[in-house]
Amino acid sequence: MGAGISSSAAENHDDGGSVPGLGDIPESCISSLLMNFDPPDICKLATVNRAFYRASSADFLWESKLPSSSKFLVDKVLAQKNLHNLTKKQIYAKLCRPNRFDCGTKEAWLDKCSGQVCLFMSSKSLKITGIDDRRYWNYIQTEESRFQSIAYLQQMWWVEGLGEVEFEFPKGIYSLFFRLQLGKPSKRLGRRVCDVDKVHGWDIKPVRFQLSTSDGQHAQRKCYLDGPGEWAYYHVGDFVIESPNKPIEIKFSLAQIDCTHTKAGLCIDCAVICPSEFRERLKQI
Repeated sequence: MGAGISSSAAENHDDGGSVPGLGDIPESCISSLLMNFDPPDICKLATVNRAFYRASSADFLWESKLPSSSKFLVDKVLAQKNLHNLTKKQIYAKLCRPNRFDCGTKEAWLDKCSGQVCLFMSSKSLKITGIDDRRYWNYIQTEESRFQSIAYLQQMWWVEGLGEVEFEFPKGIYSLFFRLQLGKPSKRLGRRVCDVDKVHGWDIKPVRFQLSTSDGQHAQRKCYLDGPGEWAYYHVGDFVIESPNKPIEIKFSLAQIDCTHTKAGLCIDCAVICPSEFRERLKQI
């Protein structure tokens, strides 16, 4: 009996009947299946065949990968005309690239795998006490900053930097950091060097970091700055987004305002807001 069935199937195949394959699966079914994969895996599966390639571009697929704040991001961060002509996949790809806004002082992008939002704010977006007086502060051009510029403290009694941003984040827990270094970076004979001779005043009293949000969240911590010559991310605090699709105002600061001694040699690169689970990845971002 089994032999008869096998013989009949073989005859049908020989008569020109085709064996169903991956290319016969409806594209809508493939797109629905791809919703269970992360974006990088979707792009890999798009190379399986033409059906997978077409299915991987479905708008409803990429709509599910975009964060809930995608409309805000498109308007605020991309701020380009004719975006209505783009597919959801193209919009996702654009948002995953570093996008500058607010006169180039801020940068936002999506993590390719998770679609979560990261935000960087340069030293030029901060209100730094005495920044316009070159006796106290200078802006230095350097490749060590994603913004190609850092604020360097010559010497001062009162050190304070304030930041403020209104942004729309997807639901989740976020952390805010300052990227700081003690010592003036430069290059000599093509090699990185860092002048730490003028660094002083940071081991006497700690720096106070503060964060507050428009919905009443607060965080504060104090710590000493150490590790001259190396960039470090100093954790200011965390905040929680429970109501997405609504902008939140965040204020943050660093301060060492004990006027019993001068401080010098501090470099401020930027402030960073990212999902809390990205903390260990910051050095690679």
